Amino acid sequence: MPGDLAALTVEVGARLADLGFELVDIRVGGSAARVRIQIRIDWRDAVPGRGITVADCATVSRALQAWLDESGVAGAQYVLEVSSPGIERPVRRREHWERFVGRDVQVRLRGRGRIRATIVRVPDGRDEVVLRPAGGTEEIVVPVAEARDATLVVDWNAV
Repeated sequence: MPGDLAALTVEVGARLADLGFELVDIRVGGSAARVRIQIRIDWRDAVPGRGITVADCATVSRALQAWLDESGVAGAQYVLEVSSPGIERPVRRREHWERFVGRDVQVRLRGRGRIRATIVRVPDGRDEVVLRPAGGTEEIVVPVAEARDATLVVDWNAV
């Protein structure tokens, strides 16, 4: 398995940026004999109505596969999955939180469990996000690193 997820994330992110894409999420699993790398991508300059296509995923997959084969980072046997972030997309990094201010998220918070909340703001110069839990009026300040497995909430009745 790739030894350092942080280093792999940086390397994949840089390669995606060269292609005009943004790394939304990366997951590594599987076994030592057959690593599974799941990557979600979006356009670096995402605009409403411009989604990720199957052709985009294929382009990214071919580029990353060539690098993975050449570098040996994932070993000789691996599975690479490239997909769009989806409608209930992950919210992982500060720039994601900033982009989706005003939207609702499901998020797992250390010591609080999984909650639904509205992203109120992301304070300048701090790696924190201000959330308002659903049904509440008080805001909570959470370090971005402690907001785990956050995903946008979709109002399926409005879709």
